[in-house]
Amino acid sequence: MPSLLAVLEAREDRARSRAAGLRERIAELSEELSQVEAELSRLRITRETVDEVLADGPGAAASEPIGDVESAVVPLTELVPVLLAAEAAGDATVTSPAYRRVLVAFAEAPGPLRCKEVCTAVGLGTEANHVEGMRSKLKRLVERGILVEAASGLFALASRSGAR
Repeated sequence: MPSLLAVLEAREDRARSRAAGLRERIAELSEELSQVEAELSRLRITRETVDEVLADGPGAAASEPIGDVESAVVPLTELVPVLLAAEAAGDATVTSPAYRRVLVAFAEAPGPLRCKEVCTAVGLGTEANHVEGMRSKLKRLVERGILVEAASGLFALASRSGAR
C-alpha cells in the first residue's frame, strides 16, 4: 500500500501538470484574443472612415483625388530632393503619409492650389474643419520652405516658383 505522502505527491504532480496546461492554454487564448481585438480595432476604424466618406454625400464621392504617392501618374522628381532632405533632417512631419499626399497633389497640379482644392485632391471633405486643418499643414510646409504662399491662400511648390 502506497504511503500517504506518495499519494499526496502524485496528486500534487497531477495538479501541477494541469495548472501548467491551463497556463499554456491561457497564453494561447490571450494571444488569440489580442489578435482578434486588433482586427476589431482596424474594422472599427474602417467603418468610421466609410461612414465619414458616405456622409460627405455623392458630390464628394464624384470628386476624384489627384493621387497618392504610390499611384502618382506624374514624374515626382521635384519631390525627391524635398523628401530626402526632410528624411535626412529627421522631419517626421514632412515624410508622413498625410504630408506626402499633400506634396503629390501639388506636384500633379498645373499651378498653385487653394486649401479647399488640396482637401479635394487628397480625398478630404471641404468642410471648414478639414479646410482649416489643411491650411495649418500648408502653413507648416511654407515655414519649412517647401511651399510658398504665392498670394493670400494660394499655395505652390517652392521649387516651381524659384523661391527655393
